[in-house]
Amino acid sequence: MSYEVLARKWRPGNFEELVGQEHVQRALVNGLDEDRLHHAYLFTGTRGVGKTTIARIFAKSLNCETGVTSKPCGECSACREITEGRFVDLIEVDAASRTGVDDTRELLENVQYAPSRGRYKVYLIDEVHMFSKHSFNALLKTLEEPPPHVKFLLATTDPQKLPVTILSRCLQFNLKRMPISLIVSQLQHILDADKTEYDMAALQLLAEGADGSMRDGLSLLDQALAFGGGNIREQDVRDMLGTVSRDRVLNILKALLARDANAVMQEVATLSEFTPDYESVLSELLSVLHHMMLAKTVPQALDEYVSDRDALLELCEQVSTEDLQLFYQIGLIGRRDLPLAPAARSGFEMVLLRMMAFRPVQGGEATTTGGSKKRPAAVSEPVKQTPTVAEPVKKYEADKQASPAGSDVVTQDWHKILEGLAVNGMVRQLAANCLLLEQDGNTIRLGLDEGHKQLRNTKAEKRLQHALSEYFDANIRLEIESYNNPDFETPAQAVARERNERQQKAEQSIDEDGFVQAMKENFNAEVIPGSVRPSTKDEKR
Repeated sequence: MSYEVLARKWRPGNFEELVGQEHVQRALVNGLDEDRLHHAYLFTGTRGVGKTTIARIFAKSLNCETGVTSKPCGECSACREITEGRFVDLIEVDAASRTGVDDTRELLENVQYAPSRGRYKVYLIDEVHMFSKHSFNALLKTLEEPPPHVKFLLATTDPQKLPVTILSRCLQFNLKRMPISLIVSQLQHILDADKTEYDMAALQLLAEGADGSMRDGLSLLDQALAFGGGNIREQDVRDMLGTVSRDRVLNILKALLARDANAVMQEVATLSEFTPDYESVLSELLSVLHHMMLAKTVPQALDEYVSDRDALLELCEQVSTEDLQLFYQIGLIGRRDLPLAPAARSGFEMVLLRMMAFRPVQGGEATTTGGSKKRPAAVSEPVKQTPTVAEPVKKYEADKQASPAGSDVVTQDWHKILEGLAVNGMVRQLAANCLLLEQDGNTIRLGLDEGHKQLRNTKAEKRLQHALSEYFDANIRLEIESYNNPDFETPAQAVARERNERQQKAEQSIDEDGFVQAMKENFNAEVIPGSVRPSTKDEKR
């Protein structure tokens, strides 16, 4: 007798054997028991989570010779033929290979005829999102007014591609990804039933490699049995999957947390002896960081079957959530850029060194491994070159302009400061219509253009004060008073003036254009007022 692969041998034959989709099982069972049957069902979810399996069980329930039931007997000719894939009234279609409208019309032309043997004629259309627009239109006509003896069971991994007209005529069931614990439990059940020896760590690796798909988990188990000669051992599974031992990844992470660059490089050198796939190693490191973050913030969300769970729980006590987030972000970007590196190992090493190069903001400052301090922006953006508050007057005196009234007003520097302030909306409007009158120590005095005094309010002033404090990295005290001096322009006035100058220049350029002048002279053409706009290049300038 030929060997039957595990994914087929252990495919559920009824709803009681179904694993991991209780919400779908409950709805279908209740519908069958209470005779509340819809004419079209849509099953969505990633590959290998049971879409077509549930559809076939449902087809058995509809056509079992014992009657419409949520517990098909599995013994009658209809149940056996559906299991074996030869039931004449179960029409299974792979939409990926029958995308044309002619194929769909040919498929549906017999819908009107009664079933040959069963109670219902069941159309099981897999990957239905692959239908063309015309095919969907042909299917829609049947879904709108289906014969009472027809049921449609649609399955797809990409429901977003289905027209809303199709979705609105189906009962939709979203199948969940399988958690690691559930896949491990099913693999255990299968191996125990076959009396096969196994390592729990090996099953955890297989379940993680399945990535939420029970079918992929069973396929990997088949492969591991062949690779290990009928036994399931951790090292055999690692060799088969090409994964690096999590212990080595944890050793690298321990060296990272200790900020020991020499130890990190030694671990990489040891790792390189096994000629690993560095992209896979980086992915495993990201997986470890993700599991550590779960363990640190929401321990109940960490699956009990995660590899080296105890080691992760112990290690996460030695690191802050900020470090974990920073490591994960750097690793994620590093994995994206790894193919651009001259060599995979050097790219991997640079990612690790980058993780050690920065520390999250602590007490208003970001530190590097050498102990030197940088502005917080060094973690994620270029450092802003800003004047310090220690000696503000010396900085501003170089740019002061004397007003006729004898008061000193700073204009140029306020324009520069405004560009660097993290404010927008009404707060930016408030700042843009001010002049910097004076800075004395940590006190900044602004003069607000009297024509815009309505912009003043307590909330906006507090937000502006906070932005200035962040900009100068000091506790700034802000004073705002009304001010009106035509000899000085606020940033807002400067922007308006530059915009007007560009507009005038654009209009003058149009007036002087030879083609425009010819059109005016020969055809009495006119330039519509307000229709001339400066070019994008001029605007950016």
